[in-house]
Amino acid sequence: MATVADFKKYVEKVEKKKGYTRPLAFGLGIRKSKGDKTLEVFFPGINYNSAFGTAAVLQDVAKYKGGENGYKVLSKKALQTAFDKFEAFHGEIEKHPNITLIQQLLKNYKSVKGYAKTEVVVFFLFDKDQPVENAVEGYFKVQCLSQLHVKPHGINCNGIFGKMNNIAWTSKGPILPEDLAEERIKATFKGEELVVSHVDKFPYLVSFGVPNGVRVVSGSQARLGAHLSPGTTIMPAGYVNFNAGTLGSAMIEGRVSGGVVVGNKSDIGGGASIMGTLSGGNKNVISIGEQCLLGANAGTGISLGNGCTVAAGVYITAASKVSLYNKDKQPVNLAGKVVKEGENIVKGMDLNGKEYMLYFNDSQTGKLTARPNTKVIELNESLHA
Repeated sequence: MATVADFKKYVEKVEKKKGYTRPLAFGLGIRKSKGDKTLEVFFPGINYNSAFGTAAVLQDVAKYKGGENGYKVLSKKALQTAFDKFEAFHGEIEKHPNITLIQQLLKNYKSVKGYAKTEVVVFFLFDKDQPVENAVEGYFKVQCLSQLHVKPHGINCNGIFGKMNNIAWTSKGPILPEDLAEERIKATFKGEELVVSHVDKFPYLVSFGVPNGVRVVSGSQARLGAHLSPGTTIMPAGYVNFNAGTLGSAMIEGRVSGGVVVGNKSDIGGGASIMGTLSGGNKNVISIGEQCLLGANAGTGISLGNGCTVAAGVYITAASKVSLYNKDKQPVNLAGKVVKEGENIVKGMDLNGKEYMLYFNDSQTGKLTARPNTKVIELNESLHA
């Protein structure tokens, strides 16, 4: 297929085959495994609702049939066949990330002697809403999140903990915890050090790549699967879990738990905590709006609308009793009608998602209080450019 026209005819022919289905997303990955256990899968570049010509080539070469999520192992010969299909584009390969990736895999492909088996796989995603069926699918989905192809909750990660293996992440790569002692002995007699950074079902995000315009000051503070938009900074005391993250510039000095989404130009202060969907069986999906501030050691178990501030040390939950006031400091009910003191007490959940609210503990009465927020925060633009 020396011409682009020939390539297009080939793709058209593949797509007309009985049972062929275009994938929603696909990607080439490097899988490490030990026996029947997947240790990790690195997908350098995922294609989401795009590059359908490349998808046709890879499905054809891999002989992948059907429209169900799954993967195939690709030999070096299969990769070469795929690369040859793109002959018409070899003269401008730098314009085509997928062809460049195939070329890089071919250039570096070799049998690896070591703890883990290493192989190239191609994963096809047809249904983003089905639960995770295996560890390869789990790695693919969390990298869809971290590569910003989908927002938190934009892809079904249910069942992922049961499919991902608990791994010791070491200076020698991923190792099953039960094999650590033997691998340390081997390393010792080779004059090498085996250093374990952590033991978890998820690696650090920074080990798999970070979106442009993002700073993670301490690599351990973002799990793979965190969705970090450009302009986000995570300080050493901050933390972002998988299937959680930011939708714009944000300062993260507190904890963004699983499932939580933080809006543009918001600041999660030092020691602050946002209750996630993994916390105590909580089913409520928490979101923080734009230009919100959670002060130091503050926290919330309800969603905050745009322009909200939770004062330092204040924690508001769905069941919290909150005294509600208007901008003139008069007691009001949820409808904004002035009422008697005591008749203005509402539950935290009643304020879920309400915009431009200031939450604080009254220093004289000790009451958890809410009233309109007349001054929203502004991030330091030089820190988040």
